[in-house]
Amino acid sequence: MIAQGKAGQAYEEIEQLIVSQTLAPGSLVSEAVLMEHTGLGRTPVREALQQLARNRMVEIHPNKGVLIPPASVEAQLRMLELRRVLEVLAVQLACQAATADDLAHMESMVAVLSGGNMGLHEYAETIKGTHQLIVAAAHNEYLSDAMAPLQGLSRRFWLTHVQDEAAEVSRGSELHLAILQAILARDTEAAEQASIALNQYLVEFTYRTIRPHLDPNPASGHR
Repeated sequence: MIAQGKAGQAYEEIEQLIVSQTLAPGSLVSEAVLMEHTGLGRTPVREALQQLARNRMVEIHPNKGVLIPPASVEAQLRMLELRRVLEVLAVQLACQAATADDLAHMESMVAVLSGGNMGLHEYAETIKGTHQLIVAAAHNEYLSDAMAPLQGLSRRFWLTHVQDEAAEVSRGSELHLAILQAILARDTEAAEQASIALNQYLVEFTYRTIRPHLDPNPASGHR
């Protein structure tokens, strides 16, 4: 479970440093550096690091420091296999359980995503918020805990490898809009298909990082 209070704040801030690559993949940092970045004390930072380690976002090496693991294609593909299943469940539950407040927040996010002209990091924060809204609307705290690290790791990989920012932001916005609009309509089947389409895009994006000039065929097997 994601920690609350100051430890939760430390988790969010350190995760953002990792996802944005302020802490570069492969780098080794100290608790003192993380305390300086977050402005928080040793105890909440340590608690956050323990959770981040469980979520595979850091590796703690006693007497050496905290390693920010590199983002590998193989790990990304394995992660997407799990994310695909959990996100389908999330949109199913959201279609069934979303409250009026949940739907109002989604309407606001639809307006943001429809506005266009977002920079890369603004877009990354917007889709983070989109996924948080969807998981919150599912009203299942266990699902929320399972999804958060998968989405964080996926965003980091995506940000690391984006080449054509405008094209990728446009395509990603379309895919996320389709999910939100299906949930707003409480159309479970459409929401499931939109979620699968987003995952398929992420799989194809991942293959393009190693085969940039080829059309990927994920069905040929990444398992």
